[in-house]
Amino acid sequence: MQVSDPARGVEHPEVPRDDDDNLVDAAPVVRIRAIFRRFWPDTRPFRPWLALSLAFLVITPVLDAAATWMLKVLVDDVLTPRDFAAFPAVAATYIGIALLGGALGFLDQYLASWIAENFVHRLRTRLFAHLQTLSVSFFDRRRLGDLITRLTGDIEEIEDVMLAGVAQIASALLRIAVFAGVLFYLDWRLALVSLVAIPGFWLVARAFARRIKVASREASRRDGSISAVAEESLGNAVLVQAYGREQDETDRFTRQSLASVRAELAATRIGAMFPPLIDLLEVAGVLAIFGVGIYELSADRITLGGLLAFLAYLAQLYSPVRNLGELSNSLFSAAAGAERIIELLDERPAVAAPAHPVPLGRCRGQVQVEDVAFRYPDTATDILHGVSFTIPPDGVTALVGASGSGKTTIVKLLLRFYDPGHGRITVDGHDLRELDPAELRANIAVVLQETLLVDGTVAENILAGRPGAGHDEVVAAARAADADEFIQALPDGYETRVGQRGRLLSGGQRQRIAVARAFIRDAPILLLDEPTTSLDAESTRRVLAPMRRLMTGRTTLVISHNMLTVADADQILYLDQGRVAEAGTHDELVTAGGRYARLYHLHHASNGSARLPDREGIAP
Repeated sequence: MQVSDPARGVEHPEVPRDDDDNLVDAAPVVRIRAIFRRFWPDTRPFRPWLALSLAFLVITPVLDAAATWMLKVLVDDVLTPRDFAAFPAVAATYIGIALLGGALGFLDQYLASWIAENFVHRLRTRLFAHLQTLSVSFFDRRRLGDLITRLTGDIEEIEDVMLAGVAQIASALLRIAVFAGVLFYLDWRLALVSLVAIPGFWLVARAFARRIKVASREASRRDGSISAVAEESLGNAVLVQAYGREQDETDRFTRQSLASVRAELAATRIGAMFPPLIDLLEVAGVLAIFGVGIYELSADRITLGGLLAFLAYLAQLYSPVRNLGELSNSLFSAAAGAERIIELLDERPAVAAPAHPVPLGRCRGQVQVEDVAFRYPDTATDILHGVSFTIPPDGVTALVGASGSGKTTIVKLLLRFYDPGHGRITVDGHDLRELDPAELRANIAVVLQETLLVDGTVAENILAGRPGAGHDEVVAAARAADADEFIQALPDGYETRVGQRGRLLSGGQRQRIAVARAFIRDAPILLLDEPTTSLDAESTRRVLAPMRRLMTGRTTLVISHNMLTVADADQILYLDQGRVAEAGTHDELVTAGGRYARLYHLHHASNGSARLPDREGIAP
């Protein structure tokens, strides 16, 4: 059973599920016509070259027809009368046709490859750029491995539909027209007999097309599942090995791989049944031609060379007819990949810039959270309930509380990864929903618990904060973050590669690079989300001083369980199950003897004094 949307040519199939099917869902079904309408505009830059390619397609069957015609000349004018004087001219003509055909074939193949690769490049880049515009919530519910499979494998299926498929259809139709014309010229009676088998080709292809599309869709989905499991498992190799889950992960991968094998074999079974049926039709057509041809030959209405040439042309006629049938199956198979790309392109960001955003420029940094309630998509309960607080310009507010109390959610709302379900958040009096998210985020620097570094050089990772900065500014930011000394000691200094996710550096080194990145951004608002949780005591000590310098002169929101990073805040909010349970300065909350005081005394007993030097005592 399936539900159709005729306006978009989309069907939503009810696909049988097994235990592992929830890894990657099937994309909505899209008709071939809808795929062409969707992607035909993307061929516009290549249409002049497509016209040249079509010219090659016109010339090639003519050359093939000429070469076959020379067979008739060879039999009737050379072999039958045994007049070998004409042989050199026939041979020279054959060679000329072969050379010209070879040159045109090379040009046609290279041009077709150039068009295809550049088309795929443009489309892949467009899809990747579109993914960059989607909200964080999209990536929270999608598997990265499946997205990579769509970017690398499924995107090429669109070229098979839009360019290779169109070219093959045009080539097949031209060849059919040329060879059918020559057949009628040689003997119209035989030509009519030869056309009887053609409807059979079409009927068989039509019967197989839908089955092949369904099987190919399942195979594509299984490929995405394999990539998802591999990316997830290999990306967490430390966790897997630490907990001895190697065999469990291998078993999980094996299940998906075997499911892919079953899906591919199902598609292969269907596809493998097509050629024998087509062969049977082709043999029946040739035998019919033999019978009628012998009769025509005995009646002197066709020569022996003509009959041989006719049979050669017939093979060349049936070949494109057969190819059209196989091509229809290939198109439906490729459509399964195109559907997965269309599904991504149809995704829209949950958070978008307003049509007429309020200009923000460089903000002063006054942040207000007003009666905010929020729940994540596809969840039934709110994570925040009526949260309100204000951070004045240059002020520091700390959020503390148990895990799951909503602290990190507030950071995501401030970055406008999500919008509140109720209430609002303002910067300098402007509701975040009135601002362009890109302009808002340009005013914010972040330092997170998970240090986000890319597999580039140290300098490139610092420059991610402000790509246009010069090398002197990079060094100045590193010095402010107390990172210059260890960077200079690296094998290539600032040009040292940090490895995937910065794994070639220690945790403290990665965090100081993150602080340097925030320094070079020089944003008026700073968000610190558990910046020292993953560090040991010595690394924490090395990071806290530059982090305090970074906070000076900026509106700062600090989230931490570490009293060293929150005790000197202008105000501290204790969150409990999404609500502000306590608020005040460190001294006020300790004196009140509430939950914050218990947390502080627990931390103080194991770490000694939790106070940092006053911010005024540290130069920016």
